[in-house]
Parts: sequence; C-alpha cells; structure tokens
Amino acid sequence: MIDALKRLAASNPDALTVRRGIERETLRVDPDGKLALTPHPAFLGSKLCHPLITTDFSESQLELITSVATTAEQALKQLEDIHRFIYSNLEGELLWPASMPSELPANDDIPLARFGQSNQARFKTTYRSGLGHRYGRTMQTICAVHYNFSLPDSFWTESAGTPGKRQLVALKNERYFDLMRNFRRWSWLPIYLFGASPAVSDSFVRGRSHGLQSLGQDTWYLPGATSLRSGGLGYQSDIQAGLIDICYNSLGNYIRSIATAICTEHEDYRRLSESTAGIIQLNHNILQLEAEFYSTVRAKRVARGGSVLGALASQGVEYIEVRLLDLDPFTPLGIAGETIDFLDVFLLYCLMADSPVHDDALCRSVGRNMDIVVQRGRANPALDNLGDAVTLSDWGLSLISELEPIAHILDGIDGSNRYSESIAVQAASLRDPDRTPSARLLEGIDGGSFHQFALERARLHREAILAQPIDSRTDKQFRRMSEASMAELARLEHETQTTFETYIEARQQEYVNLLRDQQ
Repeated sequence: MIDALKRLAASNPDALTVRRGIERETLRVDPDGKLALTPHPAFLGSKLCHPLITTDFSESQLELITSVATTAEQALKQLEDIHRFIYSNLEGELLWPASMPSELPANDDIPLARFGQSNQARFKTTYRSGLGHRYGRTMQTICAVHYNFSLPDSFWTESAGTPGKRQLVALKNERYFDLMRNFRRWSWLPIYLFGASPAVSDSFVRGRSHGLQSLGQDTWYLPGATSLRSGGLGYQSDIQAGLIDICYNSLGNYIRSIATAICTEHEDYRRLSESTAGIIQLNHNILQLEAEFYSTVRAKRVARGGSVLGALASQGVEYIEVRLLDLDPFTPLGIAGETIDFLDVFLLYCLMADSPVHDDALCRSVGRNMDIVVQRGRANPALDNLGDAVTLSDWGLSLISELEPIAHILDGIDGSNRYSESIAVQAASLRDPDRTPSARLLEGIDGGSFHQFALERARLHREAILAQPIDSRTDKQFRRMSEASMAELARLEHETQTTFETYIEARQQEYVNLLRDQQ
C-alpha cells in the first residue's frame, strides 16, 4: 500500500489531490440561547434554490454548504465567508456551536422548514413532517458536520492503467465500498477523537427515558461519553436497525437494500397517516427516502433530476459522505483544519487497506464497538477487533502507526508537516483522554450548565467571525446568489404543476422501478 502511494506521489502527485466539501448544520438561537422561532432570514434568499445556504429539518436549522475544494484552506475559507455574510446581516440571533441543541420549545412548537409552494418545495417539507412524526422533532434538531471525500479520475487511472468508462465506474464503485467498509469498522476512532457531545440540556431529554446522570443546572451526561449524538439519543431508529440490513459489501446490495426499505410498508407508519388528517409523510414505508437512512457514511452522487439512489445505480459512486462528526464547539466554523487533515489521511488509509467483507458477525461487532465508545470511550474500554479484545488506546495507536507513512507522503506533496502534525495531535488524545473535545467540553462546563457553556461559545464565535469585516466583493457575491435563488424560486412556482398527490406518486414510482431493475 505505501509503496503504491509513493510511486503515485512520484509519478503524478496531482492524483492524490483530495476533492472535499463540508456541510455544516447549526441552529439559529435568540440572545438567550433559546431556539429561534423566526422565519429563515430573507437576506439569505430561497432555501430551496440557494447553492450554499439552506435549511435542514427545521426553519431554524441552517445548513451551510461549501463547493468542492482541492485544499482544506479553500473549503474553510468559503465556509468562513458564508459565516461572515450571515453574521454581518443577522440581527439579534446567534449560531449554536454544539451538536446537541439549545433550549428547545415543546416538540410540536419546533418549526418545520418551509421551502415554498411548488411540488418540489412541498415534497421537502412533507418529508420533514414525516421525520417529525416518526422520530419526534426534538431529535431532528441535532446538528453535525458532514465531510465529503473523493479522489480525481487520475488516481483511478494511474492505479489501474487505462480502464474504459465502464471499467472505471466499476472500479470506483468497488473501491469506494472498500473504503466505507473499513471506515465503518474503524468508525469508533473518529468518534473518540472528535466526539463533542457528552452532555445535553434538560429540554432535549424532557419526557424521555435516557439513562444519563445529572451534572447539575439542567444538564445531563455520561462521565466517559464521547458523542451522545451518535448513540441511542441521537439519529437512531429501532425500526431501521431491525429491518434494514446493509453491510456495504457492494453497490448493488446497498441500492437494493435501501430501495426495498423505501418500497416496503410498515404498519406503525401506516397508522400515523390514518390517525392524522392531510398528507403528513411521503409514504407509509420503512424509509420515505434514502436520506432517511441513518448511517455513519454514505455513497453519494449529485443527482441531476431524480433520486440520488437512481443516480448511483446509473452512474456509480461519485464521492463518499462522512456523517459521524460532531460540531467542534471550540472553533467558529464547527470543524478545524487539523481535523480535515486527519480525515484525509484516515480515509485514504481506509481506501488502500485490505477490506474484509462484512458478514453478520462483523456488522454486529461494528455496532457494539460504536455503542461502547459513544457511552464510555474515554474510559479506555476493550473493543472487539475481529474477535480479539483490545483496549481502545492500544488499537487506536496501532492504527495511528499505520497512518503515519501516508501522512509523510502527503506532506511531501504539500511541502509541509501538516498531515504528520494532525496525526501527532490525535495520537496525543489517545494517550490522554483529557485532550479530547468531549473531555474539554465537560471541563468547560465546570459546575455550570451545558447551555451556558454553549451560549458563551456562540457569543465568542460571533465576535471572532466579525473581527474581520466582510469585504464588499464577497458581500455582493452572496447578495447576487440570494437574489438569483429567489428568481429561481419564482420561476419554479410559476411552472405548471400536477397535483401534489400525483407528484408524490411519480417520485415513489421511481423507487419501485429502480428496485425492479435491480432484481
């Protein structure tokens, strides 16, 4: 593996240029840290049509999206520009810095994102309505950072000679699934290193059985926890866990499994529609859409019309999406440069290392290791490495030693030590759990409350972003994007529309046809 990367770095270093994108979610809150119940700010344009700024589940939940960047600096610069534009125009509100939410109103008072009156817009809102009914709106306010990763075609052609188009697509599909299997097997490591949600506010667990311990002042936690967002309190579904069996062994299996779930009715969800007037969800099935499948990593392709799943089936994997990152509350952008550098090394290692097929036993092991690290990772628990018990720190440091040669290769291309330094930082966190973000967050609470800690960080982040005023050129660019998004929204809403029921049926039929073609 290392020899192959060295040869590639010597012959064509551009082939190892990572293409990356960042999606940062964040809640808008009022000056006291309560969830903002105001509409999506008008100066941001149309959340349906804006290329960089939209909303996730809630009207109060911004999603900030960078373009594809070939350096970490480019990605972070654009993310910073987005933050600066928002804060330069946002009046009286803050961006919540943590994954676990601010002080929340009652479940039904959390506002759904509204995208407009077109069928496309109503479809997006109805999907979110379904999520709210199935899992509760409170759970949907959890925020994360998603990291998108791919390599240029030159990497694949250099690695495999000169394959034809079909062979290239097949090669990328196979290798990206190798990457995802390894990532899932070792996903406990980034959970330990970057988990930053060991505590929650009382309003998040209100009326729920949670098994957490009181930290005082309306805060609940687990002493050794790393990322409660990634465990049972976060994006988890017992129905999905019991009925969807995806172990990432091939693209075909992945597509068939998800399409089957989108086409298979579930009695609980059918009863939801029967007990509520109007259209409250897209269907009664195990999944409404592929986006509802909760996982630490996904195969992705930009869909130019139609579904992402259909685009994957017809054109193959374009990039992978890492979905397990908590927001980093210690940086204004929610993710630090050294985190990106580590992820690039780690994901390249996951791609190049041997990737065993995931049988049922290995899939169960992946799940158990995740649960252990989520709840007590900083206590250095024993994990299951293909049947062998090994402590988290020993296994983690063993993996770090495998990453170091890759970091050196990337440093050589970059002319820096940034990748090696990012590995060293994480090695130190494996030796000393008090250096992890989860431990630092609990230290920051220091007898106070999670809410007060996060609110103070939000205020500090706002000051840091606004310390450098937005330049007029960047401001004009964002204003033009907002205006263009509103013009596109108007165009969509003036188009002739079928009935919404017909539109939903047509979208559902896409998955029925896809499943038929895959069988």
